[in-house]
Amino acid sequence: MTAEGDQTTDPDHQAGGATTADSAPGRRGRVAAFFDLDKTVIAKSSTFVFSKPFFAQGLLNRRAVLESSYAHFLFLLSGADHDQMERMREHLTKMCAGWDVEQVKSIVAETLHELVDPLIYAEAADLIADHKIRGHDVVIVSASGEEMVGPIAEALGASRTASTRMVVEDGKYTGEVEFYCYAEGKVEAIEKLAAAEGYDLSRCYAYSDSVTDLPMLSAVGHPTAVNPDRNLRREAATRGWPILAFSNPVSLWARFQSPSSTTLAATAAVGLSAVLAGAISYRLLRRRR
Repeated sequence: MTAEGDQTTDPDHQAGGATTADSAPGRRGRVAAFFDLDKTVIAKSSTFVFSKPFFAQGLLNRRAVLESSYAHFLFLLSGADHDQMERMREHLTKMCAGWDVEQVKSIVAETLHELVDPLIYAEAADLIADHKIRGHDVVIVSASGEEMVGPIAEALGASRTASTRMVVEDGKYTGEVEFYCYAEGKVEAIEKLAAAEGYDLSRCYAYSDSVTDLPMLSAVGHPTAVNPDRNLRREAATRGWPILAFSNPVSLWARFQSPSSTTLAATAAVGLSAVLAGAISYRLLRRRR
C-alpha cells in the first residue's frame, strides 16, 4: 500500500433501507470504516465477476456477456460518471428481470472463492484488519446487489453491508429497484446505520475510488481516496484528503501457509472470515513491534 497523502490509521445486516442487529440507540461516539467495494477492495467490478457463471447457467446470453465485458473495460479504464452509472443500473435491472433469486444466491456461493478471492487487494485486507484491531466496525457500501455484496463482505470479515436491493415477487426479480445504494443513496445508508448503531460520523472513515462517492466521503470525518479516478483525485488534492494506491490483488488463502490441525478446527468452528481476520491482525501486530 502506498500513500500519496497523510493517512490516519466489526454482514448479515443491510443498510439504506437496511436492517441491522445489536442496535443500541443509547450508544454514541462509535467508529465505523465504510469501504466502497469495486476497485477499492477488489480489483474488478463485483457484478462483472459473476457474468461467466451467470452465462453458464443460462441467466445471461452471449450478447449480454459481451456488453458487460465492454462496460467493465471502460470502468477499469476511466471509472464511471453519474450518467454511465445510471445507464448501467437501467441495463442491469432490465437484464435480471425474471431471474430466480435463490439461483443467483447459489451461483454466488458456489463461485465466490474461485472468482472473488484472488481479486481482493492485499492492502485493503490489511487496512480492514487494522480498523478491526482498533475496535472499529467495518461496513462494505456498494451499488452492486445485496446477493453479491453480502457474501463478499462476510469473507472479508466486515460487520455490516449497505447495497442495492431489487424488488422481488414470487422469488424472482421484477426488474425494479427498491433501494439504489449509489451516490446520495450511500449517504442515506450510512446515516441510517449511524442512527441505529450510534456511529459518530465525524469520527468515522470512508474509502472509495470514484468521484460518484464524493457524498459518502464528505459525510465522514476521515475520507480517503483509493485508486481514485481523475475527478476524485482532483477533489482529494483540493480538499487535502489522503490518497492511497492499492495494486496487489492476491488470494487471501495464499497469504497463509499450511494451517495446523488446530487452525482447521477453528475454521470449522468460527468460519473463514474470523480466521482470516485474526491471522491478518496478528501479522499487523507483529509488524508494529
